[in-house]
Amino acid sequence: MNQEAVAAPAEPRRTAPVGLLVKAVAGLRQSVAGIAALVFVMRDQGSIFWIALGVVLLVAAINVIVAGLQWHRLTFHVGAEDIRLESGVLARAARSVPYERIQDVSLEQGPLARIFGLVEVRFETGAGGADDLSLTYLTVAEGEELRELIRARRDQSPVGQDDHAAAALAPVTALFAMGPRRVVTFGLFEFSLAVIAVLFGVTQQFDFLLPFDIWDFDQWEERLAGQGAWLAGLGATAQIVGGIFAVASILVLGFATGVVRTTLREWGFLLEQTDKGFRRRRGLLTRTDVVMPAHRVQAMTLGTRLLRRLFGWHGLSFVSLAQDAGSANHVVAPFGRLEELWPVAQAAGFTPPPEDARWHRASTAYRFDSMLLAALLPVIPAAVLIGLGEYLWALLPMAVAVAGAAGNWIAWYNTRHLIDGHQVLARRGWLAPRLDIAPRVKLQSADFRQDPLGHWHGYGTLHLGLAGGTFEIPGVPVARAREVCNAVLASIAEADFSELNQG
Repeated sequence: MNQEAVAAPAEPRRTAPVGLLVKAVAGLRQSVAGIAALVFVMRDQGSIFWIALGVVLLVAAINVIVAGLQWHRLTFHVGAEDIRLESGVLARAARSVPYERIQDVSLEQGPLARIFGLVEVRFETGAGGADDLSLTYLTVAEGEELRELIRARRDQSPVGQDDHAAAALAPVTALFAMGPRRVVTFGLFEFSLAVIAVLFGVTQQFDFLLPFDIWDFDQWEERLAGQGAWLAGLGATAQIVGGIFAVASILVLGFATGVVRTTLREWGFLLEQTDKGFRRRRGLLTRTDVVMPAHRVQAMTLGTRLLRRLFGWHGLSFVSLAQDAGSANHVVAPFGRLEELWPVAQAAGFTPPPEDARWHRASTAYRFDSMLLAALLPVIPAAVLIGLGEYLWALLPMAVAVAGAAGNWIAWYNTRHLIDGHQVLARRGWLAPRLDIAPRVKLQSADFRQDPLGHWHGYGTLHLGLAGGTFEIPGVPVARAREVCNAVLASIAEADFSELNQG
């Protein structure tokens, strides 16, 4: 294989010139609020249309000029050891990221970028936020080629001219997919009132456009007493019907919002297993293409929620060294049946617990202390109310105390853990159960911590170090914690982490 084929280019490279249009339009979109405010202020002036058109053209021209300068001054260089990025018009900034610091490379396409055949290339460094590196925009072919090149150099594997053809011929297995019907069904379980919050924010920002102050209750009373007086005259029955209609409208809006948001995010969801790892593509307007190497999967989480559980729906996510939209968990199968999700987990090396597995619950002393602490705080105001002779009102905090104690007992009953020959498993939750599994060889450390009550009663919380996430088992007796720690540490001592990070 020719090593000259992977030699770094002599000259720095620039992003795709057509990306100037995408950035200019994005800048214009951000200026819409200011343009609307200007039009409203000048609404009494003549030729308002031409004034607004002139403002739009001026803003567009400024955006194009700024985008052009930024494009001209932004260069990147793919070297032998790192990727370097220089940017800035007036103040120059240079950044170099070694390949071994790059956890993953993902491609993202917004609506405009998809029209022009462009992608944003994101380099996940594990730091998150502004510390990650991105290039906007490259063509789709350039983005995919750069992603393969970065991964090859990160893993120190040579890349030849025939590697793209070989990658195209490599076997690809579809592990999980969601069609339109599944996506819409998923959206029905994603009830959201985010649109109401958005409308609240809009009314806060553009209250000057409204005919009156919607937060002035005196004006509402005046309007109801005038034009809305007929509603009050219809009687209690009509008012109850109106209230039911208002609640139904909120429910419909919440379900519709959930369906729309889920459809935009999950449309065309496809998870495939390739020679490079797990490739996930999803999104209607903004299309994302993420590949997560299998050897970088650190743990898995299989969970559900109350309503989803009643209908048999669960979700599967992997804990990885890289981040996924700001989260340490990569969603690999967000909405499926258990018989669909376990094959995905097994493809990453996880095995389901056997039916006759001997699970270990938390200490009974931990159960007693948790119930006592949950009931203690409400009991104090109840005692004060009883002392004041308010026996009826004292029932309320007493009921809270009973509910808190019962909730902690249920939590204890459903919290359990298991350690087998190659992985650690932890279950928790009753209404929304969750199962966490981590391979023993990929755990970083074993830490046992005790608070004063735990030290007194002989239990504590077991913290297992996990790259990219957390793995905790509460209320573990000291003897059991010592047993788990010894088994985990033995697996860590036997593991060669230089080999675990290859693949």
